[in-house]
Amino acid sequence: MSKTDSPKVKAFPLQLVLIIPFALQIFGAVGLVGYLSFKNGRQAVNDLADQLMNRTNSIVQQHLDAYLSIPHKVNQINADAIAMGLLDVRDRKTIGKFFWKEMQAYDLTYIGMGLTTGEGVGAARYDGKTVTIDDWNAKLPNNGLNYATDSHGDRTRINYTFEYNNFKESWYTEPIKAGKPIWSRIYAWNSLDSAYITASAGRPIYDANQRLLGMVGADIHLLKLSEFLRRLDISNFGQVFIVERNGLLIASSTKQDTFAIVKDEAQRIKATESPDPVIKNIAKYIENKFNGFQSITEQKKIQLQLPKETKFVYVTPWRDQYGLDWLVVMSVPEKAFMAKIITNTQITVLLCLAALIVATLIGYLTSGWVIQPILRINRASQAMASGDLEQTLNISKIEELNTLAQSFNYMAEQLRQSFSALEASKTELEDRVEERTAELKTTLIELQRTQAQVIQNEKMSSLGQLVAGVAHEINNPVNFIHGNITHLSEYIQSLMQILHLYQERYLDEDPEIQALAEEIDLDFMIADLDKILPSMKMGTERIRNIVLSLRNFSRMDEADFKTVDIHEGIESTLLILQYRLKEKPDYPGVEVIRDYGNLPLVECFAGQLNQVLMNILVNAMDALEESFLNSQNSTAAKPQITIRTCAFDTQCIEIAIADNGPGMSEQVKHRIFDPFFTTKPVGKGTGMGMAISYQIITEKHHGKLDCVSTLGEGTEFKIQIPVKQ
Repeated sequence: MSKTDSPKVKAFPLQLVLIIPFALQIFGAVGLVGYLSFKNGRQAVNDLADQLMNRTNSIVQQHLDAYLSIPHKVNQINADAIAMGLLDVRDRKTIGKFFWKEMQAYDLTYIGMGLTTGEGVGAARYDGKTVTIDDWNAKLPNNGLNYATDSHGDRTRINYTFEYNNFKESWYTEPIKAGKPIWSRIYAWNSLDSAYITASAGRPIYDANQRLLGMVGADIHLLKLSEFLRRLDISNFGQVFIVERNGLLIASSTKQDTFAIVKDEAQRIKATESPDPVIKNIAKYIENKFNGFQSITEQKKIQLQLPKETKFVYVTPWRDQYGLDWLVVMSVPEKAFMAKIITNTQITVLLCLAALIVATLIGYLTSGWVIQPILRINRASQAMASGDLEQTLNISKIEELNTLAQSFNYMAEQLRQSFSALEASKTELEDRVEERTAELKTTLIELQRTQAQVIQNEKMSSLGQLVAGVAHEINNPVNFIHGNITHLSEYIQSLMQILHLYQERYLDEDPEIQALAEEIDLDFMIADLDKILPSMKMGTERIRNIVLSLRNFSRMDEADFKTVDIHEGIESTLLILQYRLKEKPDYPGVEVIRDYGNLPLVECFAGQLNQVLMNILVNAMDALEESFLNSQNSTAAKPQITIRTCAFDTQCIEIAIADNGPGMSEQVKHRIFDPFFTTKPVGKGTGMGMAISYQIITEKHHGKLDCVSTLGEGTEFKIQIPVKQ
């Protein structure tokens, strides 16, 4: 008897199994105490982290509220001064000096004013230290001047000229459009010695009669926020960063910059691309967990597991009344609070190991006297596993082991009987396997055919979408040209009348005009112009008809199931295939004979029915062309396709498409609707066209598709579908 394979299961010695209860008592007690201690310590850490995060978050929120309110307060002061007439917007020199004074009082990067006249003035701290004055008028180009100033704010010399159009700047246009104070944008730029990230605040200004004069704006340096974050206590062991809803960094407590210099230009970076790995990992986690930064509307507390450590992360939204919407993200490593708790846990683990060793020794001594009978059972079991079923165990003095030995002997007898029965059923099982294999092969072939049909349907659907799209794009320009031809004709007729009147009165008096008229053959041009316009109109009419046929064929702008005119679908298909019907140098073309009956409107899947008509007509054209080109008879009949429609029983219609081609043999005719069967050369047909057409007619429309063909006498396809589905 051969040895049977059994699954390999990890087994433990019996002595170890007997020792486990003793070990678990000690290990469980010590472990439970250690676990509760660790859990309570972790809860205390969480409470401490919450207190630290909430306190730090309040400090950051208060600083943001205070720091970012400065530009709007300055704008309010300037707008009120202008509205009360204290500042004259026409006196840009005085206003520039006033802005210069404000720059000395406030830590801003720019204070300026843009007027509806295109003029403006501003005071700027471009290098971070020195304040200069910009002054520009509305006359482009080179309409702006930058002035150096003395200690009193008076202009001393011109530093450079520049071109400036405040109507194209967002810091001007957005507050004007909003009609209220807002933040217009955040942008990065670099001066001579450093880079800046600034936020621009703007406010519309009005005169005493509430007439719009323009706007005042102020820019604030956002990198100062990073300096503030680095001074927080939490920054010694954690990180704080501020990010926009679009993911771009505003500020961070790390030493890494929140911008990058690319080709000597400062560019802001996303938090997920930060050079600081902690900020980068936290930002990616937040973006993935909450599907971006936009969905966070309330404070989120996260315990983030990084490769080397665990982080407590708090995400808090911050907004102001002027449109800023940021997220303040704080993270603290768990190890900053867990050092003492981890030490206590290690001591607990050592105690557990000591208790486990003692329990193991005691268990080993108490289990030795019961292990020998069980080892005998083990050896007998291994012999049976090797194929030797003739095993019998002696009775043991231990009651439980005696019962086990009796059960083992009974099992051995049952196994001997089972193996005998198993040998008898082996042949029957093999026969069933072969039968099942044959069924699976048949199923696989059916699945492959179904897959090919699905692919063909998708290809035709894509073709319909392409045809509809092309037709739609062509339709607009053609309609434009066609609609203007009539007006063009009227204009030309009017010009002709003026030209004729001019010829009658002045042509003979001016020899130069008469010479030019003879040179360009004016009479021929006038006569030919009357012919060109009708020809152009005829051409656009032709294109419009083709576009209409394409859209009708694709039916992409209609519902799948719809009541349609069958003749319209036939004509659209013929128009699309017109290039196949035309005469060629070596081919006389195909003559289409229409024998249309009086058909009612039919409920059908119009796009799919057009696909069937396309498949049948293309196959007929292929057969006619191949037969004619291969024929040695120069007097062969001209290729013809006859399309006949009729209605019968008032409930059904029939479409018959016949050709005078070579016909089919009985063998080909019987397989014409089989998937993958084709008579065309490799690369010119998949054999799925007629199979899918048959499926569309019979399954989709509950109709019939028959083929009538005689070798040498042509082929006819008959489509019958109900009027109502």
